[in-house]
Amino acid sequence: MSRGGAPPNNSILKTLQNTEMIDTKPLLPAEILVTILDYLPVADQMRFARTSKRMREMVYDDTRWVARLRSMGCWDEAEARRRFEEAMKRRRDMAAASAGRGAAAAGGGQRAQVSEVKDGFETLAVGGLSPKQARAPAAQDPSKDPEALLGVIKTAQSVRGHARQEFGRIYGALAPFYFDLANAKTHTDPIVFKVFRDPERQAQMLANLLVFAKSDWAQGWQQREGKLGGMVSIFESAVLREFEQGYEFWDVDGRMKKYATVLSTLNGGAAGVELFVQKHPIFTDKEVLANSMDCINQASSVDTVTLEPSRRFFETLTLKVNEQADIIGRIFPDPGPVFWALLDKIREDIVMEYATPLFDESHERSIPAYLKSISGLFEQTMQFFRSLRPPKGSGAQQEEKAKEFALKVFEPHLDLYLQDELDHFTRQAEREVGEWEKKLSAQDASAESFYMANFANRQADKTDFLTSFKKVVMMPVSVLPTSLSLPIGSPFASSKPASSANGNTLHAASPQPSRPHSPSLTSANPTERSASPMPGKAPTDELAAKAALMTSRLEGIKSLFSIEVALSLVHSAKASLGRVAVFISLGGQAGGEAREQCETIFVTLLRILGGRHVKPGFDKAVAHLSQYNPREVSQHDKGGVAPLVTFIELVNVGDLISQMIDVFYEQQLAGPKIVDRNDFLDPAGLAKKKFEQMLDESVAAGLNKGIDVLMDEVEYLCATTQPPTDYNPSAAAPDTLTVEKSAGGGPPTPSLPPANFDIGPTPTAQRIRDLVASHTSMLVGSTDKSMLDVFNGEVGLRLFTAVCKHLKRQRISTEGAIKLIADMNLYFEYIRTLKNQDLLAYFKALRELSQIYLIDAKHHAKEMATIIADSDRFGGIFRAEEVYEYAERRADWYQVKREVERAMYGLECLLM
Repeated sequence: MSRGGAPPNNSILKTLQNTEMIDTKPLLPAEILVTILDYLPVADQMRFARTSKRMREMVYDDTRWVARLRSMGCWDEAEARRRFEEAMKRRRDMAAASAGRGAAAAGGGQRAQVSEVKDGFETLAVGGLSPKQARAPAAQDPSKDPEALLGVIKTAQSVRGHARQEFGRIYGALAPFYFDLANAKTHTDPIVFKVFRDPERQAQMLANLLVFAKSDWAQGWQQREGKLGGMVSIFESAVLREFEQGYEFWDVDGRMKKYATVLSTLNGGAAGVELFVQKHPIFTDKEVLANSMDCINQASSVDTVTLEPSRRFFETLTLKVNEQADIIGRIFPDPGPVFWALLDKIREDIVMEYATPLFDESHERSIPAYLKSISGLFEQTMQFFRSLRPPKGSGAQQEEKAKEFALKVFEPHLDLYLQDELDHFTRQAEREVGEWEKKLSAQDASAESFYMANFANRQADKTDFLTSFKKVVMMPVSVLPTSLSLPIGSPFASSKPASSANGNTLHAASPQPSRPHSPSLTSANPTERSASPMPGKAPTDELAAKAALMTSRLEGIKSLFSIEVALSLVHSAKASLGRVAVFISLGGQAGGEAREQCETIFVTLLRILGGRHVKPGFDKAVAHLSQYNPREVSQHDKGGVAPLVTFIELVNVGDLISQMIDVFYEQQLAGPKIVDRNDFLDPAGLAKKKFEQMLDESVAAGLNKGIDVLMDEVEYLCATTQPPTDYNPSAAAPDTLTVEKSAGGGPPTPSLPPANFDIGPTPTAQRIRDLVASHTSMLVGSTDKSMLDVFNGEVGLRLFTAVCKHLKRQRISTEGAIKLIADMNLYFEYIRTLKNQDLLAYFKALRELSQIYLIDAKHHAKEMATIIADSDRFGGIFRAEEVYEYAERRADWYQVKREVERAMYGLECLLM
């Protein structure tokens, strides 16, 4: 209770408790204040910093001044980081040294201390320097040295924690000139032109002010920057007038050099460079203004151009430009950009003006001339740019600039040229192949017309030749002497030429086999086909005429496609590809398009060469082979089947073409890195594989038909040249054998062969072996090993079948078995040379089979039965039933059949 006795509810405290306190003092967020500070003039920011400690920290924030230095290009973050790391290293070293000295250095030793943390970075006080000394700028006060004013921008340092001091040094040096110039009324008022009298220093200070203006963010900066830009333009115009006057008098080392340096110092000198390039006297020099039409007018033909005038043009231009390169180096402090600017103008006003009319005119006159002019002039243009001597310090850019300028010259013509190059090669290749096809057709028609001229019904030539053969000359003959007779149904036919009804002897000249020869590359006409000469008189017999026509066609197999034509196409492709390939050096999109066109030319070459020339030739050759019949040919003693020999020559030509394509691919595409041989999706590589596959398939189809022809010849030789007396001497004429009467008065028995009896292989077997061996050896080297193995294997199996078929037609005596065994050994030894063990098993079984004819069945029937029933003896090649069939061909089979069958029955009973 109060001293006055006042009631407690009237206390002032109760009133204050019931009063609501409302703070009405205005506040702004710190983020807004920081943003506002960025747009205040520097002087106002310093005044703002004096208002409070917090405001001072906000103004002195190092990031604020780093941003201003960075806007002028005076802050290097890498340098700032390096300086900070070096300071940290010094601090660690000094800390380690202090710890080593112990307590003596603990009280007052010099050491690095972390003074404060600003913007996330530690600022350091180094050694014994006071904070004021540590913050002092390293450079000299610019107000005491005008030279320091000019270099204040260049000497700026990047030190974390000292960005404000560094900006203050620049501001103190340049701000008076900057604001004085902004307030000037005329171009004579700015103090900068009074402090610095010579143009070089004036240009340096104006350049510094242009840099300093980038840090002016305060209100009205556009007006101040515009005023500075106008003053710089006035100064630049005055300097350009002085430079132009020196240019007119060609005062290279005097005014031109002096004022080019001033312009370069001011703003890089772009205006001076443009003036120098635009007014250069080379563009009016008559020595370099040549007429490109001389390349067409002086050419030897309409389909070509001569590049000698263009060579002289570029040679003269090279000398002129190199002279100017030396002059540019004397005038300009940075001559590289000036030289390339002048060269670009020369490219546009001189080189393109020379090249474009030549391209347009040659395209209208002749496509071949146009293609040669484009490619040839491109090479000369690249050589021109590469042979120049740029000023020192700019040579590293020469190759890039050469490609850049050359692309600008030829880019307007490149798409048309690439398409015309491909179209021209395609037309040329198709025309050449078409001419070859026309000549083949004309010669075939000429041969048919010659041989069939005496017959009205030309359609009969398309019917089966055997029909005419049977109708005209087929008559029954015997291959045996007239004193001997053969059983009815003898399988042998006459080997003598038959006579026709009118007495004319059938004589169809067989094709002459020849070894493959190297094609002649010096022929006057590379597509000239070598045809067999026509006889003086056409055959008067229809059969003889058809046989002669067939012979002519078979002889023509080797000329169904030509290595000369292939070589001509390859040369054309090489020329086109060589012209296109020079553009690959441009790189980029243009180089990529040229690379793709090179691949397209190669693909087109293979498409035309393979699809229109090689494959149709093989198809015709296979068709001609299928028409061969050995019974229509009278001469079989030439050491080979003529059409097959000819086809193998064609295979050799195909192999040469394949090798030619492979060499072309490696040298023209893979070698120069136009294509990647390891890229399995590359179009050129895919086309090459497709061509090789087509060639392999065509060769395989022809060889398959060739095997049929070879086996037909083998069967013909077996049927016509193997007399029955080879394997059955007892069937000879009575005066050739000595016949003895048996003691019991029975039938006569042949005696043993005389002492001079030849036990070697028969001439027929030798002839067949030589025939087959000669044809298999012809393929060695012209086909790959896998195809050769398949061919040899098929020939061996077919030969086995033909020999077995031939044996079933013979009667073989015990005496003749010696010859048969010799023949089988001959075949076996030949098959051994093929190095095919699976195939060798067949002829081993055949050799074992021949032993059954040597057994005297009268006395050794059981042994013969054992051999017949022993399937293991023949390696599973012959079954017992087949061996029995061959045993039936014994000459004495009907005499020993009962004993042999009885012995076989006994063996079966034992086995059961």
